[in-house]
Amino acid sequence: MLRFLVHYGIHFIVPIVIGWYFYKEYRAKAIVILLAGIVIDVDHLLATPIFAPDRCSVGFHPLHSYWAIAIYVGLLFFKKTRIYGLALIIHIVADITDCWLMFQSK
Repeated sequence: MLRFLVHYGIHFIVPIVIGWYFYKEYRAKAIVILLAGIVIDVDHLLATPIFAPDRCSVGFHPLHSYWAIAIYVGLLFFKKTRIYGLALIIHIVADITDCWLMFQSK
């Protein structure tokens, strides 16, 4: 239960908090963009099974690969892409945390 709460808390609560506090000029737009980082989970459709509770997404799915993560970090360096990079990094942090909690429980 803790794993579920932490994972989805990072996916949904953290983007709202960051958008609310750091993007005051356009809060609603920022929150929507930050929440949209979850769209990279579309790569789960390429896996069989689509959802495996004991599988770590990071390093397994194409949009969760280390090369993709490097690109997401690169997006942080440019003002026009920074919020998109942040959205994707928040998603990856949520998944890394989920993987860590999964391995801790074994």
